[in-house]
Amino acid sequence: MSLDVLAIAAHPDDIEQTCGGTLIRMAEMGYRTGALDLTAGEMGTRGTPETRVAESQAAAEHMMLRFRENLHMPDARLENNIAARMTLAQKIRELRPRVVILPYWQARHPDHYRAGELGYEACFLSGLKKLDEYSEPHRPFKILYSSVYADVKPSFVVDISAQFERRMAALLSYASQYGGGEEGAGLFPKEAEIRERLGAIARFYGNLIGARYGEPFVVKEALQIDDIVAMPVRSI
Repeated sequence: MSLDVLAIAAHPDDIEQTCGGTLIRMAEMGYRTGALDLTAGEMGTRGTPETRVAESQAAAEHMMLRFRENLHMPDARLENNIAARMTLAQKIRELRPRVVILPYWQARHPDHYRAGELGYEACFLSGLKKLDEYSEPHRPFKILYSSVYADVKPSFVVDISAQFERRMAALLSYASQYGGGEEGAGLFPKEAEIRERLGAIARFYGNLIGARYGEPFVVKEALQIDDIVAMPVRSI
């Protein structure tokens, strides 16, 4: 399998919240998209690992993904060690994505920023010819960092106005997390509150580019512009 875009995140439902709309938009444009969840969220208050993996597959259908897999690394104990890097590097060699989306490198939850570190280093390792003799080297061309929950200015914003409702349907596939159960009721907002919060965040980023809803990303390198007359988003 060869993917155009692969999103990597720590837990089931992370991708839906941070770059789900972008994945849907890319799929609608004909690109092959996929997702790798590093853990099954077994340390979460609600649900079981089996339930969350099943819910992630239902969400994958809403997001029109060609591929989704869970690597079952330890939740809340995610480590950037050689075993984890090699496992992920081999998966990247198998999937051969052109673009990889990672969590931003600073976050409240250690698993989130560890996933970003682990993903970057695995992308580098996967391009080494001598990593192993049984698979072909592959290094993604572009690495994007989803910055929706980071207090940073995005490098660019993707207009997901037409994809927002489908993104919400994907997120709400996680009924164990967002279904309004009694367990952990004080920790989890109701569905209406979730819609309001995520809608407000997406509206904020959409407003930066003159769109209704948006998802922000950061890149570490400069972006090339070949036609300054055709640049989108007006200045004044």
